[in-house]
This record gives sequence, C-alpha cells and structure tokens, in this order.
Amino acid sequence: MDLRTPLEERVIRKLKVGDVVYLSGIIFTSRDKAHKRVVEGDNIPMDTRGLAVYHCGPIVRKDRERWVVLSAGPTTSYRLEEMERNFIRTTGVRMIIGKGGMGKKTALACRDYGAVYCSFTGGASLIGARCVKRVIDVFWTDMGMPEAVWVFEVKRFGPLVVSIDTHGNNLYQEVVNRARSQV
Repeated sequence: MDLRTPLEERVIRKLKVGDVVYLSGIIFTSRDKAHKRVVEGDNIPMDTRGLAVYHCGPIVRKDRERWVVLSAGPTTSYRLEEMERNFIRTTGVRMIIGKGGMGKKTALACRDYGAVYCSFTGGASLIGARCVKRVIDVFWTDMGMPEAVWVFEVKRFGPLVVSIDTHGNNLYQEVVNRARSQV
C-alpha cells in the first residue's frame, strides 16, 4: 500500500500488523538526543503533525549548497521506548519507523494517539538513502550530525512492515509469545 504524508488518522487506524507500506512525502529523523529534547519541552521548529519519524542517524555530505544522503539505515528503536509515548503525543506523528520493535508503552501510545510503528530492514541503509529525494532542512546540529533532526522528502520509502497497529497488536510481541509457547 502506498501512503503519503501528512498521514490521516482514519487511514492509519485501518492498517493492521503485517501490512506492507511504502511512504512518500515528508519524514524526519530523531534519535535519542532529539527525543529527549522534545520530551523535555523543546519543539522541533516545524509542523510534525501527520508526519513519520524515522529512528535514523543518516550519513550525509555537503555537495556545494545541498546535502546528499549517503546512508539512511534504521537505528534500534527499543532504546526510545521510555520516551516514545510523550514524543508521539507532543509531535503528533502518525508513524514511527525503525528496527527491532518497540514495547507495550509505545503500543498503548499508538492505540491512544492513532499512530503505527513500522519496521524497516536493518542493513538496508543504501535502499533508504535512494528513497530520499532531497534534504529539506536540518535542525539541532549542535547535537552532532547523526543526532540532528533531518527533514527528508522521500519517494516510496520502504518496504515498511506495520509492526504495531492502532489496535494494540505488536508483531514482535506475537513472535516472542509464539516462541515461548513452543518451549
């Protein structure tokens, strides 16, 4: 399924765990330091409502006056679990993109605020970079380039697997539960 930002809550609430989506439009990156800054009350200087946040520390280089994304692979999302609920509430994002899954707090936030968590394959940094059509902006470079908030225009970014939906389903937890039941 092809989706475009800004994402509408009614569309996101129709997605189910296991759905495969491709995303076009505007997304932004945020890792540990940017999440912490948002949760502590700083606002990203742009309208993030309806967008997707990508847990990513891209590798970029400046080519004259524009940034070029060389690598844009996902970073492990679970380490943001403690902050994600407040981040979703504060920013109004409708989609979180990362790798490795997230836990119960994020699943509850997705249900409560109408968002989904989507997994992007680890090791697919070149695929991610190819989907970035341009860097629109960058904020908070004082935290270092990987921790800065990068704003990308993407085209058919994916494939992304819906791993937590708005109904409380968590693909990663289902796999763990299945594995435990077979022991």
